[in-house]
Amino acid sequence: MEKYGLLKQQIIYEGVFDESCFFAPGAMREEDVLITHSPNYWQKLIHQQLTEKEIRKIGFPMSSLLVERGRHIAMGTYMCCLHAMEAGVSLNVAGGTHHSYRDHGEGFCIFNDLAIAANLLLTAQGLNKVLIVDLDVHQGNGTASIFKDEPRVFTFSIHGEKNYPVRKEKSDLDIALADGTDDLIYLSVLEENLMAIMQNFKPQFILYQAGVDVLKTDKLGRLALSQEGCKRRDEMVMKIAKYHQVPIAITMGGGYSPKLKDILNAHTNTFKAAKDIFE
Repeated sequence: MEKYGLLKQQIIYEGVFDESCFFAPGAMREEDVLITHSPNYWQKLIHQQLTEKEIRKIGFPMSSLLVERGRHIAMGTYMCCLHAMEAGVSLNVAGGTHHSYRDHGEGFCIFNDLAIAANLLLTAQGLNKVLIVDLDVHQGNGTASIFKDEPRVFTFSIHGEKNYPVRKEKSDLDIALADGTDDLIYLSVLEENLMAIMQNFKPQFILYQAGVDVLKTDKLGRLALSQEGCKRRDEMVMKIAKYHQVPIAITMGGGYSPKLKDILNAHTNTFKAAKDIFE
């Protein structure tokens, strides 16, 4: 969690964006959370009644503060969607909690901010075609499960074939990459498939999970993208969104390189790409 506060500092320090460009979200309302998550799971979280097994599956020691943090992250992602509808792009310095299911959390994810935002775009904003592009090295299993019977949301995941979760869910399009996949192969696969989705699905909005655990330096990732390759990945997604005039909201997702600067540099590059492409 340390990286999220430091990321904002680095973005400001490098002059990418100044303080006036940031906003602090409130907590996501109960009724909006319940569009995505089950009442039983919500009650367990609010009253701190998860079982030890359920807590181990999430991976964090449970607390009311952690639940509140998750509500603020989810609200931040949805507010980014609203900002993106005005400006073309908006980015959450956190978010991308794609392992959370409707009725349980796992993989350090309590609420699924991507799914909550997508459902609110459908219900509150009247959209009927939302694309979730998940490029974290881990498959967005919770997101895929939540939307498995929802044709208005297209889930697209490129992830490591042999990485967590062991049991993958079925997205609308899954591409599992071999260990050691490099920039050239990764970017070619992404471009070909994302262009086809844009042409065939014709989304009205894109939610982009821009995890940087695809880096070669990542201790958990097992892929082999360079810093430049990761930046080109982000640029490609944003340029395609802009070309098709589809607003895009971006979450940071995972990153586990031993050197914190590698993580921060990669996330900062995502913000730099947004500024270069959309300003």
